[in-house]
Amino acid sequence: MKPNSNKFLSIAFVKRLWAAALVGILAGACNNNSTTSISDEKKFQVAMILVGPKNDSGWNQAHYEATKYVMEKQSNIQFQYVDLVNPGDRPNVKASKVADDLIAKGAKLVIFNSDDFKEEALETAKKHPNVSVIHASGDYAWKEGKNFKNQPNLGNIMPQVEYGTMIAGCSAALSSETGKIGYVGPLINDETRRLVSASYLGAKYCWQTYRKKNPSDLKFKVTWIGFWFNIPGKTLDPSRVTDDFYNNGFDVVLSGIDTPEVSVQSKKAIEAGKKVKFLHYDIRTGCNLAPDICIGVPYYNWGPAYLDQIVKAKEGKFTGEFVSAKPDWQDLNNIDTSSVGFEKGKALTPENDKFLTEFIKGLGDRSINLYKGAINYQDGSPFLKAGEIATPQQIWYFTKLVQGIESTGK
Repeated sequence: MKPNSNKFLSIAFVKRLWAAALVGILAGACNNNSTTSISDEKKFQVAMILVGPKNDSGWNQAHYEATKYVMEKQSNIQFQYVDLVNPGDRPNVKASKVADDLIAKGAKLVIFNSDDFKEEALETAKKHPNVSVIHASGDYAWKEGKNFKNQPNLGNIMPQVEYGTMIAGCSAALSSETGKIGYVGPLINDETRRLVSASYLGAKYCWQTYRKKNPSDLKFKVTWIGFWFNIPGKTLDPSRVTDDFYNNGFDVVLSGIDTPEVSVQSKKAIEAGKKVKFLHYDIRTGCNLAPDICIGVPYYNWGPAYLDQIVKAKEGKFTGEFVSAKPDWQDLNNIDTSSVGFEKGKALTPENDKFLTEFIKGLGDRSINLYKGAINYQDGSPFLKAGEIATPQQIWYFTKLVQGIESTGK
């Protein structure tokens, strides 16, 4: 797919377009999947509520493409969706209200695809106890977590993409000539701190191990824009943030946001004569916009976990699981078995590809464990003591960034 980059430079245009159609959308269900035939009415109906546009070349598109994967595997499952459910595009529209409308039209399972929807997902599960609810991210279904709610029709799915971002960080450090790596971050929470920290840990390891350089010579900086994507007047402009990195000597920028501004601006930087490379995020096709300067992309593969949980719901076996979906280290990019992938880009040189492959193998067989102490937080307090290995809870609840990262916030 060729994304329309102009769209992402003006979310305001999308807002105007959707404002005119909002009443009809909420009253008449959702987008082009809302029309059902007689045969469709016999199918198990699933609804998906997306925080951003379904063709954002990132987070939301990856979820949308997972719906097609599920329907290809199970012809008796039908999806409907509503996208752009966020404060910028639909002020005062609650995701739980959208869910109510979709359930009234026959949805037996509802997927909320953003961390921002955690309370909406819980509200929907309580209000509709006979409907299965999945929140992509979140921890309310995790019995060993801090926020367990004991709501049996509410489940969570979140792939362990921190390992994908470790690989991204490693590939960035292998590819940087200046030792200055930028990261365009969304908002700040446990999840985003976890992914930025994982990227840095991967970068530091590969900078030191394969490049044979001093970790103190590696500059790794994250600039947070304030949301998952650009909302003019409410967030920092990710295009400008990317430009600022390149204008200040950073030669590799990683994206941690839903939309492809980093790709767009990296391509412009090359055209202006700068020697830069980038890494996209979220979706396997993330290099497509500027393939020659793309090092790679860590991505989510939601299809297998969604398929498993939807089939369980259809068969009356849904139990509200906390699914921490793993990479398949034997075949990282297998669409049927690996919930986390890393697609290598053309800008990854053969020599660096060799090092990166060695790093991936080490993560898979546990000969490399970057969650082993001693590791400190930014403020010098201990994250892991010497020899201590992080628990799943320590990895999930990342209250601070790790030491070595420069950031615009905590």
